[in-house]
Amino acid sequence: MGFQSPALEYGALAPMLIIFGAAIIGVIVEAFLSAKVRAPIQLAISLGAVVLSLSQVWRLRGSATTTAAVNSVVIDGPVLFMQGTILVLSLFALLLIADIDAFAAQASAVPGSNEEARALESGKIQTEVYPLTLFAIGGMMLFPAANDLITLFVALEVLSLPLYLMAGLSRRRRLLSQEAALKYFLLGAYSSAFFLFGAAFLYGFAGDVSLAGIRGAVSGGPGNDVFLIIGMVSLSVGLLFKVGAAPFHSWTPDVYQGAPTPITAFMAAATKVAAFGAMLRIFYVSLGGAVYSWKPIFTAVAILTMVVGSVIAIAQRDIKRMLAYSSIAHAGFLLTGVIALNQEGLKASLFYLASYGIATIGAFALVTLVRDSSGEVGDLNRWVGLAKRSPAIALMFSLFLLSFAGIPLTAGFIGKFTIFTAAYESGNIAVVVAGVLSSAIAAFFYIRVIVMIFFTDPVEDTVTVTIPSLYTNLTIWIAAIATLALGIFPAPFLDFIATFATFTR
Repeated sequence: MGFQSPALEYGALAPMLIIFGAAIIGVIVEAFLSAKVRAPIQLAISLGAVVLSLSQVWRLRGSATTTAAVNSVVIDGPVLFMQGTILVLSLFALLLIADIDAFAAQASAVPGSNEEARALESGKIQTEVYPLTLFAIGGMMLFPAANDLITLFVALEVLSLPLYLMAGLSRRRRLLSQEAALKYFLLGAYSSAFFLFGAAFLYGFAGDVSLAGIRGAVSGGPGNDVFLIIGMVSLSVGLLFKVGAAPFHSWTPDVYQGAPTPITAFMAAATKVAAFGAMLRIFYVSLGGAVYSWKPIFTAVAILTMVVGSVIAIAQRDIKRMLAYSSIAHAGFLLTGVIALNQEGLKASLFYLASYGIATIGAFALVTLVRDSSGEVGDLNRWVGLAKRSPAIALMFSLFLLSFAGIPLTAGFIGKFTIFTAAYESGNIAVVVAGVLSSAIAAFFYIRVIVMIFFTDPVEDTVTVTIPSLYTNLTIWIAAIATLALGIFPAPFLDFIATFATFTR
């Protein structure tokens, strides 16, 4: 019997193939073109690939297939929505990357030195960030579409490895950035090991690595099988690390603080969509039959995550660390959508991921604008009276904080309302109560920052608010308008999501 090539549905795989193809072209550009022309070419390739991929996702809406890549990749409504969300968030992240001077010179150049000046003059900028970002985007798009454990692991590594490198690219926070990259890499390696360990036990339980095979084994066998429980717990550790859930959150504040702010924005927004997309598929499609085995564990993790993120954020004095703990709390809120295990839970999770992602991109875009002579200013004490210097920037930042807090007329309120409603309807009262209390705690530190910015007299300081350039300005305004629009008129978007919120089994 001769070799038979695998049957691939290139039309269904087109969005991912475009991104991976552009990433490879970016590597070739990096290797062979002059340093002086690489930056605009890499940006054009990256933005073009994202827009083209997004158009292919739109073309595929309404379609579904499980045979796109020999049953290893599934394309259905939730996958297409999450891929579209990842691409939109990545488009804004690329604009921030292009706009920020964190990549203006090589990481080895000391700020203000002749070495930095020579790097700027010669055009030796860190353009490798563009193909790295594209590889990460490709991995994020594949992660929620993976239909077996092997493809899941490959996608996890493809999205993670570029992020480890990108976290260490900040020349202005060189030591913090290197520390962030090292911590992220080491803890990421441990989480990947747990993921593989869990995959091996699930294969031992089901005799199959496909999600459909595992679902069949779960439905036909005992829900308390030791191999199944160990496999679910270990696999969950790998996934919970990627979303920054407690007690697997220790990397999050250090990496968010040390990484270049555009990379932090990209990680905080897009990685959550990909990781929760994979988690929703695994537990809704494959392990739903064993819900009574994993539900108590996830309930405890969700409550712990919400409490840890909300409480520890109060003590933070660095704006990026505060947003990191805010991100941890939001991971807990999103876990309630997984626990709900119903159609409304899936729909609410998709809305929450999109609304949280766009507000996160906008908030970190604003963080890049508050500066002094050495770069970005993260110390909250130096943000006091910011509204006196720049009322517009202070107002925009307050809007995003209010959305994170879940205040009415913002997208965050609709997101929390829908996801808590889904959890309540599924009988998970304890998670809803913990979520509401955590939201109240979180509102305290968000409003405290707003009071510092608006109602506290500014101190004599060298902090300035730079005028946002075109890309950053565009990102901030679109994020602000979307946050308000989804809070005031959420019905059309929720109806749009409802057309996607059905898994293909």
